[in-house]
Amino acid sequence: MNENTNDKNNPVLTFEGKKYLINNLSSDIKETIKGLQIAETQLKMHEDTLKLLSISRNSLANQLKEKLKNIEEV
Repeated sequence: MNENTNDKNNPVLTFEGKKYLINNLSSDIKETIKGLQIAETQLKMHEDTLKLLSISRNSLANQLKEKLKNIEEV
């Protein structure tokens, strides 16, 4: 889904290669669009969270590696 809002009075929704004037769509469709936008925003937020967790995990693993460097193995 891609929303092209070059003309704020006549925003255009581009979806699956087709363009639709948002102002001409039913309120039900507009609510579905809003729901999809929210879902996309949430996905991006969680993807960013996963990236941060991965970076943190790698940093902690590196810290552990450094701390264990001079410890004798069993």
